[in-house]
Amino acid sequence: MTKPHKQIHLAAHFPGVNNTTVWSDPASGSHIEFSSFVKFAQTAERGKFDFMFLAEGLRLREQGGLIYDLDVVGRPDTFTVLAALAGVTDRLGLTGTINSTFNEPYEVARQFASLDHLSDGRAAWNVVTSWDAFTGENFRRGGYLPESQRYDRAESFLAAAHTLFDSWRGDEIIADKESGEFLGDPDAGAFAYHDAHFDISGRFNVPRSPQGRPVIFQAGDSERGREFAAAGADAIFSRYGTLAEGQEFYTDVKRRLPAYGRRRDELLILPAATFVLGDTDAEAAEIAQQVRLAQVSPATAIKFLEQLWNRDLSDHDPDGPLPSVDPVVGENTIARGRASVRMYRDPVATANQWRAKAEAENLTTRELIVEVTGRQNFIGSAATIAESINELVQADASDGFILVPHVTPGGLDAFVDRVVPLLQERGVFRAEYTGTTLRDHLGLAYPGRREDLTHVAL
Repeated sequence: MTKPHKQIHLAAHFPGVNNTTVWSDPASGSHIEFSSFVKFAQTAERGKFDFMFLAEGLRLREQGGLIYDLDVVGRPDTFTVLAALAGVTDRLGLTGTINSTFNEPYEVARQFASLDHLSDGRAAWNVVTSWDAFTGENFRRGGYLPESQRYDRAESFLAAAHTLFDSWRGDEIIADKESGEFLGDPDAGAFAYHDAHFDISGRFNVPRSPQGRPVIFQAGDSERGREFAAAGADAIFSRYGTLAEGQEFYTDVKRRLPAYGRRRDELLILPAATFVLGDTDAEAAEIAQQVRLAQVSPATAIKFLEQLWNRDLSDHDPDGPLPSVDPVVGENTIARGRASVRMYRDPVATANQWRAKAEAENLTTRELIVEVTGRQNFIGSAATIAESINELVQADASDGFILVPHVTPGGLDAFVDRVVPLLQERGVFRAEYTGTTLRDHLGLAYPGRREDLTHVAL
């Protein structure tokens, strides 16, 4: 019997804390003005995407006391933006990255439950951790959590939040379908959660929301992170977008699910993916090279170089060869004080690999950094990109992709106008939304849903 085609999941990431956006492009817009978020979200909804993904930056990143030249200078509050977007979209899921290290379960659960109500069931939470004291300085508790403890707190944080979400079963405040009278439960919202991280009890004051709980995303790639996702996440924001790496990650995470009483389809794997569209594959390749050079400026190339070499290289020529000295091994004092873009387990070995590549391909420092810090996942004509996406999903390298354009807010337009129709023609992507909530879009179950009850609107 022929295996049925998997349906592709597509989402859009509003870029922020990264070096993806090309600020020099005349089409690049604000990351502060609400109109940018509206344009981006409504384009994603026009394309029938599952959700929009909003990253979080709790502090401007810097290195050597200087703000990254390609980072966002300013970052609006995630909940405020998503709540406002709920009013200008109808079906698009609204996913926010919220830190479990520097927040408290009650306030985060209350905010997500409120967002789920405001959006009629479209809220999702990307649960992340933070290890650096640089970010911690912005918070009253200050400092940081060692890596060995941050997942302990994250697991406890998520369990506490679930306790709060589930403190309303959904039937505490209902309308009796016969008499129309309202009934109440004196235990509505009552909760208690006690462990080494949190000792809280009281009454949660937001009734059960349309999804019961927000959809839970997780982005960690360590062994602990993969187990954390297998135990309780609904989807993983992955970085493995190629066939071999994607299949390996997909297989590894999915095989962990039975240990937690879960099926393979209860956890979706959604890698981030950049793209460059052209009328032909050759044109797209030329555009992609120019985009990468714009993304990795000479100053940015040196910053990436310093992260590996762990020493001040501000006088190094980005158009010259790689440094002849080896990286400084030990605590990364260059990366300290910022959320590192990438860390290296064996800096000397990595430096030698870079040198070999640079020599073999006759690359300057900047050209080498362009090569090793990431290429666009999808480059080509609309037909080529549609074929590539479909092949990867059908081969179980992913369940779909979270697209990250290099121009905001209009960078999704070409993809929605040219690639999405081709996927729809293949029958692997929806032509219209068939559900109203994000759980509907993703094919996820509703935890503790009571279909026979009529909830009172807030």
